[in-house]
Amino acid sequence: MRNILVFVLFAAMVCWMMFSPIYKHVLIARQAVLQQETDYLLEVGASGSYGYIDAAMMEQSRERLEAFGVQPELVDFEVTADNGLMATDAASPLPRGTGIMLSMSYPYEDLFQIDRLIGLTPPPPGSRMRTFGMKMSEFMP
Repeated sequence: MRNILVFVLFAAMVCWMMFSPIYKHVLIARQAVLQQETDYLLEVGASGSYGYIDAAMMEQSRERLEAFGVQPELVDFEVTADNGLMATDAASPLPRGTGIMLSMSYPYEDLFQIDRLIGLTPPPPGSRMRTFGMKMSEFMP
């Protein structure tokens, strides 16, 4: 009986050690891709040509993220301005010096379920990884 218990515990530890680096790599890669896309959207949206981040830019962002294996419908965007104005309205771009803040989020999608083998509790099902960035608008009316 003791040998069976030792075997089961040992097998669980071996499985966790083998697969743990893989899902952590996926987590780090997703976080990096989301942050890169956040920075890119802010760079484009805050440029002198735009001064906003609209729905079309967000849709293009989703398409780019899909190329990295992200499910585009699960990506959430939050675009705000530091002065309370709409940062998503192409008809009224934010003037120079106004901060555009962008937050993107994506669910963890059961990446931490294997941690249950060693007794760690995974994040709740609704948890999301988040990226954030802020850039000052360069738009000159």
